Amino acid sequence: MRKAGLLLGGCVRSWKSVRMASSGVARRDLLANKVALVTASTDGIGLAIARRLAQDGAHVVVSSRKQQNVDRAVAALQGEGLSVTGTVCHVGKAEDRERLVTTAVKRYGGIDILVSNAAVNPFFGNLMDVTEEVWDKILGINVKAMALMTKAVVPEMEKRGCGWTRQERRA
Repeated sequence: MRKAGLLLGGCVRSWKSVRMASSGVARRDLLANKVALVTASTDGIGLAIARRLAQDGAHVVVSSRKQQNVDRAVAALQGEGLSVTGTVCHVGKAEDRERLVTTAVKRYGGIDILVSNAAVNPFFGNLMDVTEEVWDKILGINVKAMALMTKAVVPEMEKRGCGWTRQERRA
């Protein structure tokens, strides 16, 4: 669990700052000059996460499967004076994951924080009625895509002194 906290928070110092901010300690630019990627972040919980990270000083890259959702979220957050950009990203597609990482690196110079918010739940009902195709979709997006997104981001985090070290990944 320690490694997950490091990945989500980018750096231990940033993670502690986020925890302090959420507990009511005065917050001002706790995440200044940090760069955060948030998948599925143009509505709901993802948008709230992106907003909070940006309010705490992070440069945030939002994403969605649809360009109009990205445009709407970026406009709303920038309208609040927040440092936000965005791009289309279907986490199940390698080229979209690569574009998300490239956008952050080109625009802000690196990545410190990854919030993997994208997930699917395409089935409601009796577990015995779930088809293999549905299981493939659930596991493909909720597990495999999240792992591949992490794999794409960690090298960029390491360049900034965050994330796992190569030695920790071998363990």
